[in-house]
Amino acid sequence: MPKRKIEFRAGYHYHLYNRGVNYHPIFFNNRNWAYFIKQLRHYFQPDLVDIVAYCLMPNHYHLLIYSKCDDLGKKIMQPFGVSYTKAINRQQSRVGPLFQGPFKAKLVDSDEYLLHLSRYIHLNPVFAKLVDRPEDWQFSSYRNFIGLRNGTLPKPDIVLTQFASQQAYAEFVESYADADKQLIDHLMLD
Repeated sequence: MPKRKIEFRAGYHYHLYNRGVNYHPIFFNNRNWAYFIKQLRHYFQPDLVDIVAYCLMPNHYHLLIYSKCDDLGKKIMQPFGVSYTKAINRQQSRVGPLFQGPFKAKLVDSDEYLLHLSRYIHLNPVFAKLVDRPEDWQFSSYRNFIGLRNGTLPKPDIVLTQFASQQAYAEFVESYADADKQLIDHLMLD
């Protein structure tokens, strides 16, 4: 297996993502979405990592995380991916990989990137035309960000402290324009 270009270190934010092999779904029924969240809670322990924002899509996922450990890939992502794949393979009577290769990761190296990445993640279902408004997609952290859900999985404070209110964050997300596309083009799945 080739060495990963990015080195995971404690004290940094990362964008983690992956999609289904051959663009196929990674969620097949409502229990799968819930199980994925359950596995996030199990593997992404608060002493190792904080999930800042997330969005689960029918054939891929996005996680914006803050790492508190140096070997995120081996300690968390590898067992997490294997666990979810095994469960889906068992349920769907399938074999082989569920995801298109190893998970992808990008270092979030500025506050501007962090803000625009959170917006991109939360707008994913809108871009995909699954919903008209990001708050209508239940499989993301957006509802937590704007006060419509009080879950404990995401830790959005690092993003929200840069806005006067949750409403100001919602306005930032909703104000996305084509001109902003340049800021997030490099965030698109490869």
